[in-house]
Order: sequence, then C-alpha cells, then structure tokens
Amino acid sequence: MPSRIPGPRESGRGGSITAAVVLALGVLVVFPMAFVVLQAIFPSIGAGSFAAPFSLIPQTFGDPKLVRWTLNTLALGVCVVLASTAVALPLGALRGLFRVPLAGLWDVAFLVPFTIPPYIAALGWITTLQRNGYLEQLAGFNLGGFLFSFWGVVFVMTLNVFPVVYFGVSRSMASIGGRYVDAAQVCGAAFWPMFRRIAVPLATPAMAGSLLLVFAMSIEEFGTPAVLAARSGFLVLVTGVEQRLSDYPVDLPGAASLSLVLVVLAGIAFIAQQRMVTGRDFRTLTGRPASGGPRPLGRWAIPCSALFALLALAATIVPVAAVLLTASTRTLSGGLAWGNFSTLHFAEIRANANGALDALVTSFLLGIVTALLTGLIGTLAAFVLVRSRSRAGRLLDFLTVLPNTMPGVVIAVGLILAWTQPWLPLTAYNTVWILLLAYCCLLLPYPVRYATAALRQLGPSLEEAARVSGAAPARALARIVVPLILPAVTAAMLLVFAVAARELVATVLLAPVGTRTVALFIWRQFDQGSIGLGMAMSAIAIAITVTVPAIAMFWLRRTGQGL
Repeated sequence: MPSRIPGPRESGRGGSITAAVVLALGVLVVFPMAFVVLQAIFPSIGAGSFAAPFSLIPQTFGDPKLVRWTLNTLALGVCVVLASTAVALPLGALRGLFRVPLAGLWDVAFLVPFTIPPYIAALGWITTLQRNGYLEQLAGFNLGGFLFSFWGVVFVMTLNVFPVVYFGVSRSMASIGGRYVDAAQVCGAAFWPMFRRIAVPLATPAMAGSLLLVFAMSIEEFGTPAVLAARSGFLVLVTGVEQRLSDYPVDLPGAASLSLVLVVLAGIAFIAQQRMVTGRDFRTLTGRPASGGPRPLGRWAIPCSALFALLALAATIVPVAAVLLTASTRTLSGGLAWGNFSTLHFAEIRANANGALDALVTSFLLGIVTALLTGLIGTLAAFVLVRSRSRAGRLLDFLTVLPNTMPGVVIAVGLILAWTQPWLPLTAYNTVWILLLAYCCLLLPYPVRYATAALRQLGPSLEEAARVSGAAPARALARIVVPLILPAVTAAMLLVFAVAARELVATVLLAPVGTRTVALFIWRQFDQGSIGLGMAMSAIAIAITVTVPAIAMFWLRRTGQGL
C-alpha cells in the first residue's frame, strides 16, 4: 500500500497550495455565485436590502412551463452527451493509440469548432441548409426541416462540443501509450478485449471529466436552441432565464432561481461522474507509462483517414465555408452569383471600420491572459483535488465545475451584483478586469478537468520519492507533476483561448464603455443588419484562433513534449 502524501496540516507549503486554490475559487466562483443565490432569496439585494426573503420563489417555481423547460434541458444535455461519445470516443482512441495519417491536421481541424461562436455556427448552418440556402443552390435540395428541430439542435451542438471529449480521450490514450497494448497482445489478448479491459479503464477519468463538461455546456447554451428550435416551441431553462432578463420588467430573482435549477442538474451530473471514477481509479504504479509510441494502422489507415475527414467536413469545413461565403458576398439575397462576390467587407475590417482592429487586439490579449491564468489555477486545483480525499476536496471539485452549469448571462449578473457593492474598497466593475474575471470563472473547468484526468493516471510514487528526498510539495509539483501533465493542460489552455477570444454573452453585459472585442463587434454588426461585415470579422477571428494553437502544437512537438 502506498504511503499517504502529507496533507496541508503536515506541510506548510502544501497548505499554501491549498490556500491559494481556495482563494482563487473564492474570488472567481464563490463571490459572484453567492450573489446569484442571494438575489434568488432576497429580491432587493441589488439595492442592499434583505427584505421579503423567498417572496418571489413560489411565483417562479409555480410557473407551469418550468417542468417542460427542465425536461427539454435534460433531454438536450443527455442526447448531446451520447452523440459526443459516439463521435469522439472512437476517434480519440484512434488518435491516441495509433499513427493516424495527418494527425496534427485533424487536431487543428477539430479545434476550429471552438473558435466559432455557437450562434455564428448556427447561422452558418442556417445559410447552408435552409430553403434557398447554399446546399439547395448547389445540390437542389435543403434540410431545413431537420435543422429547425430538436435533432437539428443536437446535431449542431454536438459538432460544437465534441472536441472536449476528443482531446480528453486522445491525450489520455496517448499517455497510456502502446506498452500495455503490446503486452496484452503478447499474452494472447485480442484487440477489442484489450481495448475494453486496459485502455478504456485507464481513460475513464478523462472521459468522465470531459462528458461532464459537455453536459454542462449543453444545458447552459442559449444561442443554438434559440436560433434553431425556438420557432418549433422547444424551449429550455436558459431560454426562461433570458426571457426574465430581456422582457420588461426585468426579473433578476426569477432568472437567478431558474439558474439554481441548472445548478441542481449539474450537481446530479457531477455525482454521476464521481461514481464513474470513485472505486475505479485505474492508474499506473510507476509514474507515467513508458510509451512505445503509436501503433501503425496498416490497411486501416485509409478508412480511418476517411472517417476523420468526414467529421472535419461536417464540424469545420461546412460552417467555416458558410462564414467565408457570406463574408465574401455583397448581399445574402444575391446568392452564389459570380457578380455578388466581393472583398468589400474585408477591406472595411482592414480600414478599422467601427474599431475592428482594436476589437481583435483586445479579444486576443484577453484570450491569452485567460488561458495562462486558468492553466495555472487549474493545475493547482487539480493537484489539491486528486491528492485530497476529504469532503472539503469534493466540495472544491464541485466548485470548479459549477461555472459551466450557469448561463454566461447569469454569471455576468452575479459579477455585477458582487462587484458593485458599496462596501468594497476596490472594484473591478467598469474596467477590463471584470471581463478577465468573467472569462476565468466561465472557463476554469476546462484545465481543471483535463489536469485532474491526467493526474489520476499518475501514481503518487514519484511525488512520494521526491518528498522522501526532502522536496517540498510545491517543488515536487513544479519539477515532476507539471512536466508530466503539461500536454493535457496545454490542450485545455488552447480550448480556453479559443473560447475566451469569442465569448459574447458576458461581454455584452460587462464590457466597460469604449471597450471593443470581437464578439461585441460581430454582435453589433448583426444587430445593425451588416451580416457580411460580421461574418468577415468571424472569418478573421477563426483564422487567428486557429493559427495560435497550431503554433503552440508545433512548438510543443519541437520541444519533445507533444500534444
């Protein structure tokens, strides 16, 4: 039996890591979330009054539409999880265990969906599949009936979020390496029993963590259901939240109360994830397994490449092509006529029309800083969570996934309520720092889940050896743990960068006067009817957010750390 790693009480520096994680989660998560709860309980908390507690909760939960919204939200979340598993698990396993042709290209292609805001992707699919859309102009038929339905929403959302599972599974399988596969086959095991008995159990933490994120992202997504299914009467909890925040009079207590229902649903998913990994914590006993390298696919190389190419076509090429076509035409109604093509919208971006270039610089600086901060905090939080077996550790674990259960608009409201309190000596409100706080709060779950999954595969033996040799927990973490989990954390940071660079909902509510971001620019152009200019900015943003991860992947491979 391995010896227990000393906890915070036994090591001052170990305690400092825990204290830093608690402080970060307190500022980023607990502080704004507490005011969401207080708003639900005390209707006048925004005015500094605790009068009439719970007075509006019966009205909110007495709404007969609440049950239907809740069931729709559950159905959407579960179906997107199942579809993402069916798509990403086999491809992630192939990518991690085998030498897939053009593997780096597929990684970049599957990262692109994260660079496209969900509402932009939905609009891209609308311009493609609706009546008189690009598909009908090219092939003579349309799929508008399918797109504007529940299954159309599941289809589009799955293509947006499956990279979470793909990158989690592929990196986990890659860290397992081919050594155990080879050993099992030498002992006479066939591939499928080996895959089921060895590879899948070792990848269980990564799958459980990524699927939890997919479920949370699905139940909090507003843009895609609103754009594709609202006309058919398919409404979800987030739709109800948006109605209470947009319809006059604004119902902040009602929005906060409905958000708490989302928290309960996410809590149920969190418990299910814990049951998947608790008692089944498969890991190696000698630190990171010595990988024999990915195995050749042999005659299956072409079919596997075709499978990757088909998914890249649906998830990346079609929506990106729709964005480029719309950005490159003078008017949407003009269609794919040669005389309708123009670079007019890109010329306007180059001329800094409406502050377009300023928006690009601001967004990508915020994205880079958010990725670095969440990567650092996520690594420290994962270290504390995996090495802690206490109830407090489980509570911290839940806090790290809590932001993904809340609509971005509600987190923004919580930040507004929290940082406008008159008793605060300093406030981040109405500064660019409030955007950074919002992005870190929303996106912290990515590095935490990825780092946690990677740490669960590392036995504690290497850290114990360092501790026996006199190394403090912080030194063991920096010199041993971080280098081993760096590929997984880097993958998460790339996702954080891609999402932060185009975040919309919280930005609309929190951006200080005069601050321009890519999402705000696109949103304002669509609001003004300049769809072509908005799509041109989307195209440029996609190009930049793909280039940065590609450079990062290339650098990691050159330094021998892989991705």
